[in-house]
Amino acid sequence: VFKDTVQLPNGKEATREVIRHVGAVGVIPVTDDGKVIVERQFRYPLNRVITEIPAGKLDSKSEDHEAAARRELWEETGITAKDWKYLGTIYPAAAYTDEVLYIYLARDLTFGERHLDEDEFLNFKAVPLTDLVEDVMAGRITDGKTQVAILKVARILEK
Repeated sequence: VFKDTVQLPNGKEATREVIRHVGAVGVIPVTDDGKVIVERQFRYPLNRVITEIPAGKLDSKSEDHEAAARRELWEETGITAKDWKYLGTIYPAAAYTDEVLYIYLARDLTFGERHLDEDEFLNFKAVPLTDLVEDVMAGRITDGKTQVAILKVARILEK
């Protein structure tokens, strides 16, 4: 976390607090029958369990994003995928962090044993995409990356 003094367009100075972040990836894995693998995980800052897509930090700013997405999906769920599609970049909170989040669609899934980090405690399940879209629109899914990924994939797969 940094506290910077910046010069505004009018010449005055102001303070900005900024969280510098290495970057992250998010994966929306879709099964052959149209279900999406989502996770339920306790998030300390919110003090509650929320629904999210598999995601995680990059090991470095120079790490290949797709390789990181493949790693995170495998570690958290044990799933590997043959078909990968890059869905775009998200800036989750541009007002106070430089975090960049790269979102991927994963299909043609194979299920195996997961490899959680020692500080990860999460459960995953397969949910029909249509149910997840309803949950986003009803406000039951509140995680930003998950909302964006679900709505993008719903649009892509409806074509």
